[in-house]
Amino acid sequence: MQCEDLVAYLSDYIDRDLDEELVQAAREHLATCPNCHIVLDSTERMLHFARQSGPQSIPVGRRQKLFDELQAAFLTRQPPPANPTD
Repeated sequence: MQCEDLVAYLSDYIDRDLDEELVQAAREHLATCPNCHIVLDSTERMLHFARQSGPQSIPVGRRQKLFDELQAAFLTRQPPPANPTD
């Protein structure tokens, strides 16, 4: 397993929703890759913190500003380049 693979499977790994072969490959990779181990640890800590904190809300003014910024970014984004093989 490579780092990119671990990141792709990270959510399922944390949720214990992988088959045993992928779990074993992930464990072997984590044992030898300090960067992926840090990513896993940080993600688990963030999830724990989010669960402990409970639901959070964004103040109305900030929520509207965020929505406006997201909408503007969406409307001005460039379409992906056409795939010449299609």
